[in-house]
Amino acid sequence: MKTLIKGGHLVDPKAGIDDVRDLVIENGKVLGIEKPGAEYPADMNSIDAAGLLVLPGLVDVHVHLREPGFEHKETIATGCEAAVAGGFAAVCCMANTNPVNDTVAVTRFIIDKAKRANLAKVYPMGAVTLGLAGEILSEMGELKQAGCVAFTDDGRCVMDATIARNAMLYAKSFGVPIAAHAVCEKLAGDGAMHEGVQSMKLGVPGVPSAAEDVMVARDVVLAEHTGAHLHIQHVSTKGAVRLIRDAKSRGVRVTGEGAPHHFTLTDADVGDYDTNAKMAPPLRSAEDREAVIEGLADGTLDVIATDHAPHEALVKDCEFERAANGIIGLETALSLSWALVRQERLTRFRMVELMTWAPAALLSLPHGTLAPGSPSDVTIFDPEARWVFGPEHVKSLSKNSPFSDGN
Repeated sequence: MKTLIKGGHLVDPKAGIDDVRDLVIENGKVLGIEKPGAEYPADMNSIDAAGLLVLPGLVDVHVHLREPGFEHKETIATGCEAAVAGGFAAVCCMANTNPVNDTVAVTRFIIDKAKRANLAKVYPMGAVTLGLAGEILSEMGELKQAGCVAFTDDGRCVMDATIARNAMLYAKSFGVPIAAHAVCEKLAGDGAMHEGVQSMKLGVPGVPSAAEDVMVARDVVLAEHTGAHLHIQHVSTKGAVRLIRDAKSRGVRVTGEGAPHHFTLTDADVGDYDTNAKMAPPLRSAEDREAVIEGLADGTLDVIATDHAPHEALVKDCEFERAANGIIGLETALSLSWALVRQERLTRFRMVELMTWAPAALLSLPHGTLAPGSPSDVTIFDPEARWVFGPEHVKSLSKNSPFSDGN
């Protein structure tokens, strides 16, 4: 049966549409886009979208679904439920599971579990190195054939430059990117938050911005040398933004992502040792936050990605330095990103691009547009609505969010 989504403001950067349109879908596909005033059968199933924004289903290239191995934090089913609650039609899950996604068996397990959940589409990223140990490359060819769309040791950095270089060469031969968690572990040391005035006030060991900057610089050099596609995850410093901008100006194939917490919060939001504001990379300075926003606006950073990282209360309700890194983000990302539009930091068109077509194109995924023939993954939301995000509304299995009313 055909369904009509009538009178909504359709924003589809891939199709170049930012106007009121009717959308007709049938059998899981977009059948057509019509201008207002078109006539339809009286018995057609209809959704009134007047005053609402109609977008392609959002795409997130950076989530932690935790399964297998950490089902007490999140399962693939609950993660997908959180995704669709936040407007996401497709997500890419990281490899730091237990066992690590460095074998075909784990990749197939993830894909099968996602199919059973039958909610958001799940695209696994395989590990760069076996066990995320940074020593031996995974069998990327086999993992790609099994369904992996990129490779990352996210949660850890590939510290050995030779391994990193060989990984880029290997991934290049399969036409997929290396997604890098850029941090020099020696410089980061035992730091638990951004190194600055706030860390000194709290007496918490800090992670200097240089820990991210030097590794971004190294990986950019390796990408330029190899010609590989390098994707920098969760960019958090003005130095990293500057390095990516400079590399792009030279034609280096490097992309980057900004996370909502890094363009919304700063290290000041750690407040009185709030462990829900503890993540890696950490919340940075106001100057760094501004650089991330500018990078998203001017094209230096290519996508908005949540880095959704669920944790159970046990590893968050403890001393700040011992607390686990990460926050949930799938259910708040659209609202936090829309805030940049309200603040006139991003155009509506650019924000939608950063969350739909751009992430889909980055990994060659069949999503991110509502052009006729495309999958009918549609996100509809009210840009004027106000809501309070509380733990009772969270679909994720974990509740660790600095944006929660219950925090």
